[in-house]
Amino acid sequence: MHRLAALFVAFALCGGLISPATAEDRTLTVFAAASMKNALDDIDAAFTEKTGIKVSASYAASSTLAKQIEQGAPADIFVSADTDWMDYAVSKKTINESTRVNLLGNSIVLIAPKDSRIDNVTIGPGFDLAKLAGDGKIATGDVKSVPVGKYAKAALEKLGAWQAAEPKFAMAESVRAALTLVARSEAVLGIVYSTDAKVEPGVKIVGTFPADTHPPIIYPVAATASAKAEAKDYLDYLHSSAAKAVLEKYGFIYLVKPTS
Repeated sequence: MHRLAALFVAFALCGGLISPATAEDRTLTVFAAASMKNALDDIDAAFTEKTGIKVSASYAASSTLAKQIEQGAPADIFVSADTDWMDYAVSKKTINESTRVNLLGNSIVLIAPKDSRIDNVTIGPGFDLAKLAGDGKIATGDVKSVPVGKYAKAALEKLGAWQAAEPKFAMAESVRAALTLVARSEAVLGIVYSTDAKVEPGVKIVGTFPADTHPPIIYPVAATASAKAEAKDYLDYLHSSAAKAVLEKYGFIYLVKPTS
């Protein structure tokens, strides 16, 4: 009799242990481009309130995230700031390609510290970024891997301004790191997304790069190959009017038609 009671207690305890684990399974891990942080934090909070599914978000350069996923990081969703790194993830078979959607657009801008004397720069033929920077540094993402840096270099090459400006560049690990350098006046100028500039009070936009000077800025989103079933709910929410409103509030260009 005592043995049966002990077995019953053990079974009850095991049941108690299983319950929290099941609750933990209602958590999604989202790997997203650094520029998405403010907007996605708001979206994740609203998604959790609606569905009860918690979201753990990791923000970094798309290049870093794609390689972490390749190395086995347990992500359910990947949001890249360019199509190249999503293509890379697809090529490594770490993405469920059938879920991939080009969700957002953006633009790149020239920024300066908020108290800078530089203002209202016309970016076009003859643009001399090196002269504008003087003896100071120009911050952007690493032009070899970080999407914003790749867009920046492409634009400057198109404008004939890259060769002279290149030695002045301070390459950052992400667009948010570049933004911080300018906000702290550690760089006199920076090239970031317009959405980043809008959420940092320490900088001001002094010019906008014409869209035809660089490849289209596109943010694709997809579930990973190992994603939990709840990833579909998250992707569906990103397609909702509620998500669209938040993303547009932060300045992103919403590229799909809302489904709800």
